[in-house]
Amino acid sequence: MIDINKISTEKRNKKTKNIDLASTGEILKLLNDEDKTVAFAVEKAIPQITRVVDLVAETFQSGGRLIYIGAGTSGRLGVLDASECPPTFGVREDMVIGVIAGGEMALRHAVEEAEDSKEQAHVDLKALDLTARDMVIGIAASGVTPYPIGGIEYANSLGCRTACITTNDDSEIARIAQYPIEAITGAEPLTGSTRMKSGTAQKLILNMISTAAMVKIGKVYENLMIDVQITNNKLTSRAQSIVSAVTGAEDDVVKKALKTYKNVKCAIFSILTGIDDEKTIRGILEKHNGNIRESLRNIP
Repeated sequence: MIDINKISTEKRNKKTKNIDLASTGEILKLLNDEDKTVAFAVEKAIPQITRVVDLVAETFQSGGRLIYIGAGTSGRLGVLDASECPPTFGVREDMVIGVIAGGEMALRHAVEEAEDSKEQAHVDLKALDLTARDMVIGIAASGVTPYPIGGIEYANSLGCRTACITTNDDSEIARIAQYPIEAITGAEPLTGSTRMKSGTAQKLILNMISTAAMVKIGKVYENLMIDVQITNNKLTSRAQSIVSAVTGAEDDVVKKALKTYKNVKCAIFSILTGIDDEKTIRGILEKHNGNIRESLRNIP
């Protein structure tokens, strides 16, 4: 049995002890006041997050994958972040993977017992053909959940880089992960409900890791998503806006370039350099790992 009295996220929050007697407005004010503390907890963990981001970027550059593993809310947040990477940054579906205890059904339904099996984490990671080139990040608010702990242990045994995201201090998962991230959010407004402050902190950190790592490998130019996938009307408009912002070209020029190349980077490169041969453009970009700044600085 787990001694929940030793877990900071399971402690009673004195500020919300009488929340059940409060008015609607008072309830919301109490929740909002607690939420305001989350960003400060994450800020204190930035040195730890920095190390992890650099390692994730190195993993991507060497052809490895980033794999999040967790249970319940933590697992769902990992799957969410992973699923947003392909449309946002134009990366392969398997470059960032979210693994959740209980599988896809657990995304919509509580499968609480699934979190208790370390062995199932081994099975799930084996199914991904995990290798030492990959990096695994275990996500666990309490830091004692067996499933992500088992995932980290298995990844360590293969020589993978491992990290964790937890909101509890002095946790088991932080002791076994090579690069722990600890954002200590304290007692939840509802005792033990880690979908609240803990979940918010985890979401913020996941945003930071994936976004910063993608910036470092050239998936962002200035603060623009230049590898955005043009798959619907909104994203077509966004692509046009990005190309216009970078090049300053007229709308008809932008639309023509996007229609020709169906790719934001290629459209930008063509307009800025005057090169209109797609094979040449893609060759230059590939030579510099898709980094448009490097490509523009090194035109043959």
